[in-house]
Amino acid sequence: MGLFGIGTFSQINSITAAVSGFFKPENGEAASTFLGVDMATVIAGVVITICVALVIIGGIKRISSISQIVVPFMAIVYVLCVVMIIVTNIDKLPAAIASVFESAFSFKAVAGGTVAGIFVAMQKGITRGIFSNEAGLGSAPIASAAAKTNDHVRQGLVTMTGTFIDTIVICTMTGLAILINGSHETGLEGVEVTTHAFNNGLSFLPAQFSSLILMVCLVFFAFTTILGWNYYSERCLSYLTGSNPVATKVFRWVYIAAVAIGPYMTVAAVWTIADIVNSLMAIPNMIALIALSGVVTKETKDFNKRIKEKKQ
Repeated sequence: MGLFGIGTFSQINSITAAVSGFFKPENGEAASTFLGVDMATVIAGVVITICVALVIIGGIKRISSISQIVVPFMAIVYVLCVVMIIVTNIDKLPAAIASVFESAFSFKAVAGGTVAGIFVAMQKGITRGIFSNEAGLGSAPIASAAAKTNDHVRQGLVTMTGTFIDTIVICTMTGLAILINGSHETGLEGVEVTTHAFNNGLSFLPAQFSSLILMVCLVFFAFTTILGWNYYSERCLSYLTGSNPVATKVFRWVYIAAVAIGPYMTVAAVWTIADIVNSLMAIPNMIALIALSGVVTKETKDFNKRIKEKKQ
């Protein structure tokens, strides 16, 4: 499911949107187009697709190795930028936090508390949460299974911290930056909302520079995500086909084709497809999690018992 969900369409679409927004002039109109598509989108899409193909098909691991080195640095840069936005606009922070609670407990929220309204709220919250941290999809265990560790429970606990850091910390900070700058009320979509927040929140920097920071961060984040989900998908395919080399080769080309198509899809289409395929992954995995909940509880209790015994 990573073929059409988190792995391809949404990632490449976000990359090209960020690149297009960076090179788009102030009037919002593309300087040049190809068959009605912004040239920046076309070029970025082609470059990323070629890089993905070089790693997946060509086996050129140097590209992914560079990304693994740069991504942690870019993550720190991103967090620092968001902290700067919040700190330099600290007077607006109380109002931003208040707006969250007002929106949650206002008459409008109560009026929307019908069965249909609740389901819509759950659908939006759960799907965006899943996209953020992949909790419940069963993808993280694929990477964790490859980790070198002597204790599977400890590895599971370490993996859980990713959900907290990514969603509770990073997403909350980004959300506050967006609220502080009123970017959610601009009518923009996708990465353009965050770009607006960066440009206005870091007003002491040139707008192009703040946009460049966000664009570079997003490019590396999304690119490594594309490669990571290809790994996940191939591991699952190998399990289902008995490591059939033909099936793997065909899948790689289809995966690359999906990356190439992504830039030309609308934001609405990308998210709709991602939500559907993510649900198809989550449902069977959640059934397995419920069935194995007793095993997880037992293993966790045994782990905690061992820890206490070591301390005594």
